[in-house]
Amino acid sequence: MLIEQILGAALTLLFLADIFLTVLYARAGTGLLAPRWNRMVWAVLRGLARRAGRRRGTILSMAGPLIVVSLIGFWALGLTLGAALVIQPELGTAIRPSSGETPRDFVTALLVAGNSLSIVGGGDYAPHSAGTRLLFLMNSLIGASVLSLVLSYLVQVYSGLRERNALALTIDLMTGGTGDAAVMLARLMPGGKMDDATSELANLARSLAATKEAHHFYPLLYYFRFEEPRYAVSRFSFVLLDLVTLIDTALDPHRYGALRGSAAVRSVALGADMLIETLDANFPTLKGRQEDAAETWRLRQSFLAAVQTLRSAGIVVDADTVDGYLAERHRWEPRIRRVAPTLGYAMREVDRRSGEARHRPEP
Repeated sequence: MLIEQILGAALTLLFLADIFLTVLYARAGTGLLAPRWNRMVWAVLRGLARRAGRRRGTILSMAGPLIVVSLIGFWALGLTLGAALVIQPELGTAIRPSSGETPRDFVTALLVAGNSLSIVGGGDYAPHSAGTRLLFLMNSLIGASVLSLVLSYLVQVYSGLRERNALALTIDLMTGGTGDAAVMLARLMPGGKMDDATSELANLARSLAATKEAHHFYPLLYYFRFEEPRYAVSRFSFVLLDLVTLIDTALDPHRYGALRGSAAVRSVALGADMLIETLDANFPTLKGRQEDAAETWRLRQSFLAAVQTLRSAGIVVDADTVDGYLAERHRWEPRIRRVAPTLGYAMREVDRRSGEARHRPEP
């Protein structure tokens, strides 16, 4: 009897600690149970998606909401089980109904525990000792507190999701819907002028920092996947990192040195790098395909295509820096290749310019 109640109290404390670390402490990878539960549900959905054919993306897009619902149910069940283990030995003695005999089975204990945790309350069972009265009072406080915390947590998660999607759509619109960083850079520097580029990139850096911190505080955001690639974290992070790489390697250093060394450009580069690093380090990312000689050739073609786009926009470029461009791509792209396929995005959807180069024959 005492062992059962100690086990119940320990189970309740375990779930309360998990809720505290997930909702209040709010750091990626710090939860006790929630991260493992989320990964398990994600693995099940990913397994179903593999067998769904064309509806694979639709199933994966339901992962975020389903994980939210299942996590709330998981927490509720854990707290109810813990309370039931404490309550069952008291059935028929300190906890009795208003009339009739008291069933002492575990299902009855679950019913009483659920009622004591519910803010609505109800049921015929009532405490008849000081200890059980305190237990019911504590359960009601736990139930009300957890409910309010979870509701506020969900508001923050969906607020972060909205801001992330707004950032992704903004970047996609700045590329003209092409997902091409060279097009975005050409639009930021019409006629080769960099007057507006710094301020626009500074605005993006602020939104990017907020998105990075949202994924750090609310890890559930990672599992929200949309069928449209424009909303993929891997895609807009790729566009920003490719944009900075082009600024650092393709632009003429004498004419555009101020832009290359500006705080805005460096902030965008570091922010996108940190966001991808957070996802790669704290979530079950898949191993990306290794690059080969053909891939290197396609990256060279991608760089030449970007240079041509920039020249057409009146931007002075340095086309002899392809090796520097490749070195930078080899530094940050492996993380993109691990994060993108995890959520069901092919690299051709993330890297649109190199994807077009794949369809051109090698020399």
